[in-house]
Amino acid sequence: MPRALWTGASGMVAQQTNVDVIANNIANVNTTGFKRERVNFQDLFYEIQSAPGTKGSDQGRNPTGTQIGHGVKLSSTPRIFTQGNIEVTGNETDMSIEGDGFFAVTLPDGSLGYTRAGDFRADGDGNLVTPDGYYLEPRITIPNDATQVSIGTTGVVTVLVNNAQQDVGTITLTRFRNPSGLVAGGRNLYTESVASGSPQQSTAGSTGYGSIRSGSLEKANVEIVTELVNLIVAQRAYELNSKSITTSDQMLQTANEIVR
Repeated sequence: MPRALWTGASGMVAQQTNVDVIANNIANVNTTGFKRERVNFQDLFYEIQSAPGTKGSDQGRNPTGTQIGHGVKLSSTPRIFTQGNIEVTGNETDMSIEGDGFFAVTLPDGSLGYTRAGDFRADGDGNLVTPDGYYLEPRITIPNDATQVSIGTTGVVTVLVNNAQQDVGTITLTRFRNPSGLVAGGRNLYTESVASGSPQQSTAGSTGYGSIRSGSLEKANVEIVTELVNLIVAQRAYELNSKSITTSDQMLQTANEIVR
């Protein structure tokens, strides 16, 4: 059976995965704080019919050898944590991060999740929470009689109560040595893994950490034109791999007709 059948099939599977990832990027073009993914591939094992350097005669050695590949497979889908555009919302509890870092939130099981989406709101008790009701960590509580809320670039939350300003807490940011190693759990949240490294917390604006901009949100870093170009390339690669299967099938048919 010609290798091209299985090689072409592996290419079709790989490009289908590529299209799946691109489709997810496009679907989240308006998702707050979303970070696009890309697809990396690696070639499969090779059948070495003649190793490079094999002595083929008394005068020299084979300079390249004969090595025939068996296709491609998905190796990784790294997430690209470049800065997204900042959209001004005017809502005093909306926050975006300019630079590195994540907001930490408390998940239902008590563990911490991390997000770039800063669309926080005060719940019935005045606690700043995500749209799913997860508490911002460290917990920030807005007094019921507060008439104004302001958040500084370093994360200090100040409220106006009875015409007097008072600080109610400081929002810290979290960094990871390898953010691409975070586990995406949906709801704009990530959790740490062995690959991401341990979380490192500090004040916004300190060395290596971004600053907080209130009254704004970070948009997805998806570039539609780039994704559409990638989609066209993936589609053409899929078609070419299917063509190699068709060609191999035609060769098999020709060989069968010779036997007849």
